Amino acid sequence: MNALAITYPAIQPQPHNTLDVRLSKRYANSEHPCFRLETKFTALPGVTVILGHSGAGKSTLLRCIAGLCDPEQGRIAIGERVLFDHGEKINVATSARNIGFVFQDLALFPHLSIQENVGYGLHRMDAAEREDRMARILASFHIAHLRKRLPRETSGGEQQRVALARSLVTAPCILLLDEPLSSLDTRMKFSIIEDLRRWTEEQRIPILYVTHDHEEAFALGELALALHQGQVVAEGAPHEVVPAPGREFRMHAASFENIFETTVVSVNEQEGTTLCRIDGSSIELTVPLATAETGMRLRLGIRAGEILVASACPEILGNCNVIGGCVQALENEGTAITVRVDCGAEFKVRLPRAAVESSALKMHDPVWLIIKTNSCCLLHTKSANPSLVSMPESA
Repeated sequence: MNALAITYPAIQPQPHNTLDVRLSKRYANSEHPCFRLETKFTALPGVTVILGHSGAGKSTLLRCIAGLCDPEQGRIAIGERVLFDHGEKINVATSARNIGFVFQDLALFPHLSIQENVGYGLHRMDAAEREDRMARILASFHIAHLRKRLPRETSGGEQQRVALARSLVTAPCILLLDEPLSSLDTRMKFSIIEDLRRWTEEQRIPILYVTHDHEEAFALGELALALHQGQVVAEGAPHEVVPAPGREFRMHAASFENIFETTVVSVNEQEGTTLCRIDGSSIELTVPLATAETGMRLRLGIRAGEILVASACPEILGNCNVIGGCVQALENEGTAITVRVDCGAEFKVRLPRAAVESSALKMHDPVWLIIKTNSCCLLHTKSANPSLVSMPESA
């Protein structure tokens, strides 16, 4: 990829720009009215990936750092600059924290041009410096040719680049990214990741990157934190935290609607996958590579919200399981509907109510379930071979 390297001589990051976070904050998610976010970590310059399923507290954490909501206890500092300290009654205003934030929905101003969106935070700068700063960042993210267009006149990938450029052009001391690439296809996603990675190598600031995508974590992350119900349950290099060949990402069974006892059929170390058959059925699932042998028992969990449903057998490219079945029940849960599908084993699928109504899905309809390999999570193992060490039920 041809890329234009950029530098900002006047805005190099300050020394000792380490982000230190210690905070406590009550928050709610769709399943529980009150969790408590209790986190303590240090993020060095570079990308720290924040992993965790919906409701784990990832977005609440970013909002506290940005000053969009206040912790009840704790301290947040970047280097020697304190942004929040409950005991010292310090709470720097959001506008004065100098933090870049890219939301999942991007939040671009629809009535402003791309150039006006990118330069929105530079209004106090003199015209020549503002133009120079915008020209450099627009070129760096390959959107200079779009400067006169409105957001609606650009593609989804281009809008993602605009949102990143707008957050970075102000030379923030911290960058917060809340699943900024989740709506993009793989090719576009990694094109943007390459640009972002180049920028982070030149402008060394702490970047917190929230994602569900393990490929993004490996592509960008230097450190990874796993959040579960408001707690940091794992911390380390991405290969130590993210499901990867030779490792299992063990979670609490209570957080999964679908739990299956399975037996290992085969292990493919080259592709980084394990093939498992659900006990009592002919259903075989490709799951992330586990430390297992053929014949070993694995308990797998799949969240109902991570299963897609198709009315015709899809042609899937990528690491997905496709399983045919029949709708057995539709259970109303307010804004969502749980669909019970008999595939030889029962799967629970949670879909938006509007999606079910628009598709006219009904009882006994044939459907196909689409389950990503990385959506199949190891809960614990049960050895079929006495020479293998069994893991306790509480693992």
